[in-house]
Amino acid sequence: MSAPPELFDQAFALHQQGRFEEALEGYQQLLRHDPTDFDALHLSGVIALQQGRLSDAADLVGRAVERHPGNATAQSNLGIVRQQLHDLEQALLCFERAIRLRPNYAAAHFNRGNVFASLRRPQEAVSCYDAAIALDPAMIDAHNNRGLALKDLGRLDEAVQSFDRALALQPNHAAAHNNRGNALWHSGRQLEALQSFDAALALQPDMPMLRGDRLRKRLQLAEWRNLSVDLSDLARRAAQGEAVAPPFAMLGLLDSPPLHRRVAEAYARGRWPGEARWSEPGTSAAGRDGRIHIGYFSADFHSHATAFLMAGLFERHDRARFKVTAYSFGPTVEDAMRQRLRSAFDQFVEVGGLSDREVAALSRSHGIDIAVDLKGYTELSRPGIFACRAAPVQVNYLGYPGTMAVDFMDYLIADPIVIPERSRVHFSEKIAYLPHSYQVNDDRREVADRVFSRAELGLPQEGVVFCCFNNGYKILPDTFDAWMRVLTAVDGSVLWLFHSNEHGASKLRLAAKARGVDPSRLRFAQFMPQAEHLARLRAADLFLDTAPYNAHTTASDALWAGVPVITWLGESFAARVAGSLLHAVGLPEMVCATQKDMETLAIDLAQTPGRLASVRSRLADGRKASPLFDTAAFTRHLEALYEAMVQRARDGLAPEHLG
Repeated sequence: MSAPPELFDQAFALHQQGRFEEALEGYQQLLRHDPTDFDALHLSGVIALQQGRLSDAADLVGRAVERHPGNATAQSNLGIVRQQLHDLEQALLCFERAIRLRPNYAAAHFNRGNVFASLRRPQEAVSCYDAAIALDPAMIDAHNNRGLALKDLGRLDEAVQSFDRALALQPNHAAAHNNRGNALWHSGRQLEALQSFDAALALQPDMPMLRGDRLRKRLQLAEWRNLSVDLSDLARRAAQGEAVAPPFAMLGLLDSPPLHRRVAEAYARGRWPGEARWSEPGTSAAGRDGRIHIGYFSADFHSHATAFLMAGLFERHDRARFKVTAYSFGPTVEDAMRQRLRSAFDQFVEVGGLSDREVAALSRSHGIDIAVDLKGYTELSRPGIFACRAAPVQVNYLGYPGTMAVDFMDYLIADPIVIPERSRVHFSEKIAYLPHSYQVNDDRREVADRVFSRAELGLPQEGVVFCCFNNGYKILPDTFDAWMRVLTAVDGSVLWLFHSNEHGASKLRLAAKARGVDPSRLRFAQFMPQAEHLARLRAADLFLDTAPYNAHTTASDALWAGVPVITWLGESFAARVAGSLLHAVGLPEMVCATQKDMETLAIDLAQTPGRLASVRSRLADGRKASPLFDTAAFTRHLEALYEAMVQRARDGLAPEHLG
């Protein structure tokens, strides 16, 4: 007996009203009459999709497509399900079938573009969005997503134009305002970008990540107005589990390991659903030669801070025990460092054009035993590769000084200073401890032979030169206040800073004047190639650190150039790195307990030339022999950790704290 026709009409009406459970009961009644009923299968699957039950949606819509493969809407909906399951190749096939069935199907063109964007094929994504817009010029999201793809292509002015078109259609489109801000920021129009971020926040106060990202960018411009209020609000929201900031931004805003973990958890939540992954850790698929096969994954295999630190490690890995492969997913920058790195690895694989799942599959096919993520949650990172299990053992190292708060990263490499035992609870990874500093350094790093005079660097011939080459977002008002008190106490001294942007430099000069310090005592250094920068650093007397985000590579730069660093220990990983470096280089007395102690030490050293000269002499004499710059010994210690990780995995044991 067939179901009464009005039963479908009733169920569909309930569905349109958003009464999903009642509608689903109606569709189930239809399926009890006819288990192959196309409409009931299809729309039951749509409800499952709307409720986030992706496996059920895939089953139901898939059965509907089997029943009626010529239905373009069902093909498109199956594509949406496959896309949300991160099965991008199958999603693409579904949308292509839908378009063949209905060439003027604007939504299918749009969704196909979204898949291409996820597959990191932005040029094809733009073509799809163009097709969707040609069919439906008022499709706001197509204009918005077209702007995102153009931004990925580096066509920033065109991206802004696309966002402007979306906003002309819908002025209160918060995401388009935010995306426009990011495009403006990357094109160097920072003040306009801040206006777009403000507009987005006003329209959608709970937009994920926006509050923290906006604050970090304001710090980059030294825009400190209402900062303490904003930070308090950010801390409150983060404690409640809101997705208020990208994890990397949070590290420089608040010194709180518990909040750093909460923010990372909120960021990761829902981004890599379990259905999108291979559930098992996997085993090496390639033929074994008895060596441990390490894969290093990064976007920074060129003249970048990560490469400057790690090049010597890659070269010194014991090839009798380890095979080493680079997986590069960043821009192809063919500079001298990239050429050096190509020679340092056994294999150098460009994977920028592959999806996360494809990269993970390639890694597994290569027989990688340990996948080392050098990016974490920093810019251009790709955690999805590791969500898909690129190797049986997966390690978070160097690029991101914090927890990723996910179940697919097994270890984080650290040292007892950056992560004391009491802090382990704030990390989802097991901690693998190195005996000195966690930070690798390359003892072959070149320092240019050029000797810079202070005059050509814009520095005074006499007087103490304090410096800090940290990025602008690390300079918070409390840090700046301390610096100004040091300058006030030390006559004739200047503070030498990195020139992040002209607006920020102008604001810092104004801030100095407001604190009673002549703005001319702030000197700003422009970008310079690494070897020359290390040479010019020698013109400084003391490096003053920032908080809560310490100097990391900039601190080891200073120490390698022979310039002592003064820091103080905070609570979080990012706030303890300079302390780790100073202990490893043999200057533990330069690590202070409080910011006030740091001020006192800086003033005392500046006013006691003999004491400062003694510190500089000890650094010069012991620098190369110290554990911080002993790349060969560091490599052996790290390899011992890798061997312990692999042995546990081969023995069927879960990751555990090591070292």
